[in-house]
Amino acid sequence: MATREIRLDMTASIVNHILVVEDEEDTALFMKKLLEENSYRVTVAKDGGQAHSAFTMHKPDFVILDLIMPQESGFEICERMKQKESHIPILIVTAIDSPESRQLASRVGADGYLLKPFDPVELLELIKEISNDLWEQEHLPPSKETAEERVYFFCPCGKKLKVRTKHRGRTMTCPTCKEPLVVPLHD
Repeated sequence: MATREIRLDMTASIVNHILVVEDEEDTALFMKKLLEENSYRVTVAKDGGQAHSAFTMHKPDFVILDLIMPQESGFEICERMKQKESHIPILIVTAIDSPESRQLASRVGADGYLLKPFDPVELLELIKEISNDLWEQEHLPPSKETAEERVYFFCPCGKKLKVRTKHRGRTMTCPTCKEPLVVPLHD
């Protein structure tokens, strides 16, 4: 237990600046206030142009991204950001609840998927969880397990899951919501 607490405390040194890409003003202000109250520095962008400028000029440590955006979709924004800086975590926060949307988000590089309306505590926990997972992937020596090919997919609850390819087609239980899931046969 103490090890996990230390890991979560490390997040503050890993994630300091969060870019929120959200065109709905009330939601953007709510997220900005919530994140600032939890000691994050926040930049808000209301469209793809502002998002790309802020991403390039101010290099955030984490991105929270809506999918429904003017001119350019969140999928396109995510893909372009991941092409530039694949190590910066991106969490999709959206009202779109479909398996196709989750799969596309995963394919363009999203590291998490959270449905609106969301629980503020869950948002804060996902920021820590996703940033810690990516930090460990980058900084800890690879084990034999991580060297094997993996299948990545999202549970309907928004949890991003990864399993070995040999588990394709098998049933598993989501560690977050405890719902049974079938591991996709194809990415």
